Amino acid sequence: MKKVLITGADGFIGSHLTEALVRQGHEVRAFTLYNSFSSWGWLDHCAPDVRGNFEVFQGDIRDPNGVRTAMQGCDAVLHLAALIAIPYSYHSPDTYVDTNVKGTLNVLQAARDLGVSRLVHTSTSEVYGTAQFVPITESHPLQGQSPYSATKIAADQLAYSFYASFGLPVVIARPFNTYGPRQSARAVIPTIITQIASGQRRIKLGAVTPTRDFNYVADTVAGFIAAMQSNAGLGEAVNFGSNYEISIGDTARLISEEMQVDIEIETDEVRMRPSNSEVQRLWAANAKAKELFGWAPAYGGREGFARGLRETIEWFTQPAHLAGYKVGLYNV
Repeated sequence: MKKVLITGADGFIGSHLTEALVRQGHEVRAFTLYNSFSSWGWLDHCAPDVRGNFEVFQGDIRDPNGVRTAMQGCDAVLHLAALIAIPYSYHSPDTYVDTNVKGTLNVLQAARDLGVSRLVHTSTSEVYGTAQFVPITESHPLQGQSPYSATKIAADQLAYSFYASFGLPVVIARPFNTYGPRQSARAVIPTIITQIASGQRRIKLGAVTPTRDFNYVADTVAGFIAAMQSNAGLGEAVNFGSNYEISIGDTARLISEEMQVDIEIETDEVRMRPSNSEVQRLWAANAKAKELFGWAPAYGGREGFARGLRETIEWFTQPAHLAGYKVGLYNV
């Protein structure tokens, strides 16, 4: 692949992916959300060896003309642009349909018309809903338990339909709960770390009994790149997860151990999802990613999770980074 377009390059995973592809020698065009401040999101803070070595296109994934213009001349597309916060999807579902569904349609149509040779579309483990069996394979039923997950199911099905109908070379990458440096405090691991790092010992959380399969961002990035570089997996949905399950409560306790503090967990009702919307259990089967792409998590199991947490804690506890988070505010 000579030239790669990354949508959502200004975000958490997208910025790490941009850095990784530049370091591999790819010509990268980073699609960032237009704003009048000319902010490139996390790309404004990218590593010195990457800065200046990629092209930025500012636009809006909801605009088909901008998407098509950004994609011209690109061999591959990694489509990450999306609205992802579940609580925000409860009161603003229209924006999720526009961004996640219509935005994905814009990407698919442009990729088809321009003859892109590889498109990796980003899904989410939330499309599975609460696990009916574990570990969750790609054949697990899809359950839209939130407006967010419903729009991602719709986007996934659109991506598959363009493969089935038009032969578009698309792969559906389905990462489980990614964590690591730069993640928004709307996610549970940064929420815990930033509260502790700011001196709090009564940690406010929502439900603590649900389980998750946390995937360190470097592993998620490696999965995207493996999917892009392979000739296999066309029309397939592929899990990228650590194959390790842990509850939110145990995650908080593990973080407190790594940060060497004692904490109490306080249930904050505003952080609770509606009961039927809460995904109670996620645990990834990742054999398909290994079979198709040769991918396996470098941060797997409890030891790998603890190592990833240490790297994440190290980043968040740097004063300049911590200062960028509004710790006292519930971030939806």
